Amino acid sequence: MLIEIIRDDERATKTFGKMFIDGKYFGETLEDTDRELESGGEKVYGQTAIPRGRYEMTITPSRHFKREMPEVLNVPGFEGVRIHGGNTEADTLGCPLLGQVRTDVGVANCTGINERFLLTLQAALQRGEEVWLQIS
Repeated sequence: MLIEIIRDDERATKTFGKMFIDGKYFGETLEDTDRELESGGEKVYGQTAIPRGRYEMTITPSRHFKREMPEVLNVPGFEGVRIHGGNTEADTLGCPLLGQVRTDVGVANCTGINERFLLTLQAALQRGEEVWLQIS
């Protein structure tokens, strides 16, 4: 399975994007500022989007959320990156947020779409598929 986040609207404090799963539109994303870490940009803790690239994903228990959550593995300079719900860049801490709609300040209607996202990943992993996240 290939999950793609295509960043399409960069602002001073946030980065909007669209998520696709195996080429099909899935939802809206919000991340912190894209500081182009993959090109030598400087990370600011809690205010920087993860670098563009390709990352393996899995599902692991989250101490913070106290439940199983999608985790993005081996992100250079980051630990515990998860795709989850939230509304503004204040909710990200480097994690991509997933919502059903884009608003002026972030994303919204997060609960249902994140539950569907988790179920989609679980099904792919149970079928023995590798799950990859491509950020561009």
